[in-house]
Amino acid sequence: MIILAIESSCDETSVAILKNERNVLSHALVSQIDIFKSFGGVVPEMASRNHVPVITLLIEKAIKDANIEIKDIDVVAVTEGPGLIGSLLVGINAATAFAYAHNIPIIGVNHLAGHIYSANIVAPFKFPLIALLVSGGHTELIYMRDHMKFEIIGETLDDAVGEAYDKVAKMLGLGYPGGPLIDQKAILGKDTYKLPRPKLESQGLNFSFSGLKSSVANIVGKEKDNIHINNMCASFQAAVLDVIDFKLSKAFSLYDAKQLIVVGGVAANKGLRQMLQEKYHQKDIVIPPLNICTDNAVMIAAAGYYQWKYHNLINTYILGGQANLSL
Repeated sequence: MIILAIESSCDETSVAILKNERNVLSHALVSQIDIFKSFGGVVPEMASRNHVPVITLLIEKAIKDANIEIKDIDVVAVTEGPGLIGSLLVGINAATAFAYAHNIPIIGVNHLAGHIYSANIVAPFKFPLIALLVSGGHTELIYMRDHMKFEIIGETLDDAVGEAYDKVAKMLGLGYPGGPLIDQKAILGKDTYKLPRPKLESQGLNFSFSGLKSSVANIVGKEKDNIHINNMCASFQAAVLDVIDFKLSKAFSLYDAKQLIVVGGVAANKGLRQMLQEKYHQKDIVIPPLNICTDNAVMIAAAGYYQWKYHNLINTYILGGQANLSL
């Protein structure tokens, strides 16, 4: 089975072609990160417009790089949500036009399911499993008993972890995106600021990062030019990792799981990867390579494959973007 997938939920335009579960035939991507660095974040209207001139070219490139013909494609998969509605619609319209013109079935794929299935590109899932999804817009713990069966057992009550990284980086004048910059500087610093660890024991497996972010803001406001940047980055990251460790440990005590998968843009964080290897080395841990941690069409193709195989969920050629689509 050959799947052509399109992802355009935010500021990456991506097209990939996948054969069966994990044979990536091609992957073409254009990122807008450099465009939005001067803005300190994504500007939704600009992001959607910037998808338009490149998406058709990426479809052509992906097909050429995969060394296949259009008639070889069995299904088109496209992100239908969640995400920025304007950006989603660009990808959906391109996918629908391509599929309709060539009489190919089309699947609308959940972006979060895509992130989860990026791990399946690395290794087969072993059920039951726990998935930790950490990104700029999401922080969730998901329990899976089988393919395409998602039970959200914990989520953020306020800021997503990646969002908190970006906001703290902005406070410290580091730039955008904040996650990689804080991660780099945290390695050079020490946990000297002793920031709070919002573990929310009464809230089960749910997360909260707004209080931690506010603590950083208060210190920055009081000490201003006297902030030791590397130490503050190390302190913030240590607090985040302690919270994630606490929630993961609790999740494994409550749920029988054979495997831990960690996905999303923040899964590229070196500090997080080191913590997981140190504390969960006895678990079967699967983390995707860096190039498919952030938004990409490979993950949409991977989720699309299992959506087709297990549920045969085929949409008509009338798809609509869903900005707040849940699992």
